[in-house]
Amino acid sequence: MQNENVKPNFEFIALMASLMSIVALAIDALLPAISHIGIAINSLDPTDNQLLITMIFLGLGVGQLFFGPLSDSFGRKPIVYMGFGLFTVASAICVFAPSLEIMIIGRILQGIGLSAPRTIAISIIRDTYKGDYMARIMSFVTAFFILVPVVAPAIGKWIMDAFGWEAIFYVQLFFALVVAIWFWKRQVETLRPQYKIPFSGRVFVNGLREFLKYRETIAFTFTSGFITGAFLVYLSSSQHVFEDQYGLAESFPYIFAGLACSVGLSTFLNGTLVMRFGMRKLALMAQTAFCAIAVTYVVVFYGSPNPNVAVLVLFLFTQFFCLGFLWGNFRSIAMEPIGHIAGIGAAINGFVATVMAVPIASYIGSFVQDTVWPMFLGLAICGLLSLGIMVLARRSRVLATA
Repeated sequence: MQNENVKPNFEFIALMASLMSIVALAIDALLPAISHIGIAINSLDPTDNQLLITMIFLGLGVGQLFFGPLSDSFGRKPIVYMGFGLFTVASAICVFAPSLEIMIIGRILQGIGLSAPRTIAISIIRDTYKGDYMARIMSFVTAFFILVPVVAPAIGKWIMDAFGWEAIFYVQLFFALVVAIWFWKRQVETLRPQYKIPFSGRVFVNGLREFLKYRETIAFTFTSGFITGAFLVYLSSSQHVFEDQYGLAESFPYIFAGLACSVGLSTFLNGTLVMRFGMRKLALMAQTAFCAIAVTYVVVFYGSPNPNVAVLVLFLFTQFFCLGFLWGNFRSIAMEPIGHIAGIGAAINGFVATVMAVPIASYIGSFVQDTVWPMFLGLAICGLLSLGIMVLARRSRVLATA
């Protein structure tokens, strides 16, 4: 069942990417509508409205702790259906929310619901593949998945202009229904009966103990948290930066799409290069470049106003190009030793990374008021912390194999 040299099945890659891409659709399609939603619910502070983006990540992190262990006991497919059901209820709450507080509750519940297909997709991939080949599959899945952030803001703006911001949530529900039916019809259950863990109150405790046995898994879970937090700063503040600081409300969806393309391009390249160079080497090289780009911006533009938008986009493009060599490889390295607890392992990995990312993004994002410089300072700090953890993990691995 765990393959290392089998040609990727296009439908499998597309289906796993679709399960994960509902998260991107729920986040990115809403970006052009944030200010309009704020007006509708009487929330006019751009910093407060960023919570509509960051809080869905909190739900994504928390939900994994429930759905991951359950999938190890009851199988992958039933848990995905549970997640889609909760997402439907949460979307209705968002549509009819009378205030920012209720809308935030709906967004958290959306995140909890979507954590099921997102986490279970990773578990299914780990059930089926391992090693560098898993990293390759993850790269192709992510490259396919990146297509959604490329087009989602433009689609969200078109839907909002034509039908109102509420219609964005209805389109998300329609897409989720299509993917759920596809998953039901075409995906087999990947958790073998002999690997099912009897459900009990100690299933999480036992899984956590097993998770903590593997230093590399722990290390790359934390690196994922710092990098996800750094990216979430951009994601939550991008609308404010380009629409308010630069006055580019009409161009924002296209700028966002271009930057997403940089991640997609590098992710696809990672899928073609990882079998040649290995996921650890590629991740280390990309992390080093990620830090260098962020530090360069921090030094060059210290104490200065925002640069020309073309300069900013160039820095962000190269910065995000590095991300395509990080996310899939980080997750694959972390998951490699824990295939026997793939469900709860993916849950703990995702929970820690996401719960780290949300406060990082909220804190750094609060400083992105009149200039984008604090965002790059956050990228630099998070990047350097991740690089330090990677170097220590690499050294420990070398010593362990010596």
